Amino acid sequence: MESRIRIFLLRSAAAVLVLVTVAGCASRGLEEEAAADQARPVIDPQVERRDVAPPDIDTEDFEVGASFGFMSIEDFGSNSAWGLRLAYHVSEGLFAEATYGQTDAGKTSYENLSGSQAPLLSNDDREYSWYDLSLGWNLLPGEVFIGRNHAFNSALYVVIGAGNTSFASDDFFTFVYGAGYRVLATDSIALHFDVRDHMFDIDITGEDKTTHNIEFNLGATWFF
Repeated sequence: MESRIRIFLLRSAAAVLVLVTVAGCASRGLEEEAAADQARPVIDPQVERRDVAPPDIDTEDFEVGASFGFMSIEDFGSNSAWGLRLAYHVSEGLFAEATYGQTDAGKTSYENLSGSQAPLLSNDDREYSWYDLSLGWNLLPGEVFIGRNHAFNSALYVVIGAGNTSFASDDFFTFVYGAGYRVLATDSIALHFDVRDHMFDIDITGEDKTTHNIEFNLGATWFF
């Protein structure tokens, strides 16, 4: 009887030893796996780099060009207009600009109703020209995309300045402000769309008032 009990105890001890050994191996395996997971980075730094070709933009600071559009002269209708532009880029966001333009004033509603017997202005007096000096700020530089494979640098900008308007055989101090959108078509040629208000005081219609003369133009400039 004692021998049977002794054999049972030996077998039980052997089974317990086997279970403890298996549990220890399993625990060690889990610890090694956890350590390997901690050593593995969350984000794999081996990122495949792609070749990027930066835009080849000329570093010249001067910009010269011409524009064509129309001028809406208060009380005198709208007519086609042309202009010249010279700009100097002081920094990436700031530039100074000089512009010159010409157009012709149309007839007022009074002249159209009364016929040609009572014109307010002669043909020579209807010549309308201006020049101004302005400061501009590039507010929103970015890119414009055409299709999937073509991107062009662009910028939305505002300008404010002052100058002179020659109209009706007289000169008027003029305040100018507006906004424009510039797109670099190539590394040295830019396309512009501008809207500007030319404000000055005049009493040609019998009423002394501040007139708003709106200019819309499309232009092209060259950096040099």
